[in-house]
Amino acid sequence: MATRLVDLFRRSGLAEGAHVTEQWAADALEVSRTPVRKAMLFLTEVGILDRVPNRGFFLTRDASALARPDLGDGEDVEQTAYFEIADDHVGGRFTGSFTSADISRRYRLTPRQADRVLSRMEAEDLVRRKAGGRGWEFQHVMATAEAHDQSYRFRMIVEPAALLEPGFTVDAEAFARHRQQQEALLHGDILLLPRAELFQVNATFHEMLVGCSGNPFLLDAVRRQNRLRRLIEYRHQVDRSRLAGQAREHLRLLDLVEGGDLKKASAFLHRHLNEVRSVKTGVVDEA
Repeated sequence: MATRLVDLFRRSGLAEGAHVTEQWAADALEVSRTPVRKAMLFLTEVGILDRVPNRGFFLTRDASALARPDLGDGEDVEQTAYFEIADDHVGGRFTGSFTSADISRRYRLTPRQADRVLSRMEAEDLVRRKAGGRGWEFQHVMATAEAHDQSYRFRMIVEPAALLEPGFTVDAEAFARHRQQQEALLHGDILLLPRAELFQVNATFHEMLVGCSGNPFLLDAVRRQNRLRRLIEYRHQVDRSRLAGQAREHLRLLDLVEGGDLKKASAFLHRHLNEVRSVKTGVVDEA
């Protein structure tokens, strides 16, 4: 509903400061006011709307700036095909080796489009060329809920421990860059970034923290996990409703580390990963 509202704002050509009423949006989208109100509160949470007491909701920027690169109605056929391939593979509907012509035929792409999609997936370590260069195959990736749960349990062991390494040192420049990225998520990027970029922002945040440990083996382990879980995480990025809370926790984590309380930061990171794990895998037992 939030993404439909963003589309409505853009189609209506609303300017910064425009008053957006629940009834207008509900009438335009032909739905009741209840889901519209929930969506508007979410847009407030991520900085696209501003809620003024006793006055209502107001747009914080021109609607023309609210681009949603991978949430539209399939305007980018390569982007659409990319995520269809990912969903089909994770869902077990597309396995084994294949050719560029198979991709072109199955996902309604021109040969050049198919080659570009495969080049992108190769650059992200999702597929690789078969020996001899004849055809393609998927890299080993996580494709089951059990493996996803085990991945988070592994991260719950490695990442909090990295903060307690004797060589841990804050990289002030990296911390400032990632703080800016997390704050941008809370000012609209949660809804506006493509899935791949959204994943990258959060994956590199965790890699940055582990990298500050000074232990290259820990960093290599986390990077490897990120490569393995990329496709299954893309599926979760379709529902962005919980990402604002995660971004705030990332900012809290930066505060704890920069404040020098690494034990508290380590415990906080462990809880953070466990909560995300329970949401994404459906396993709610205490770890």
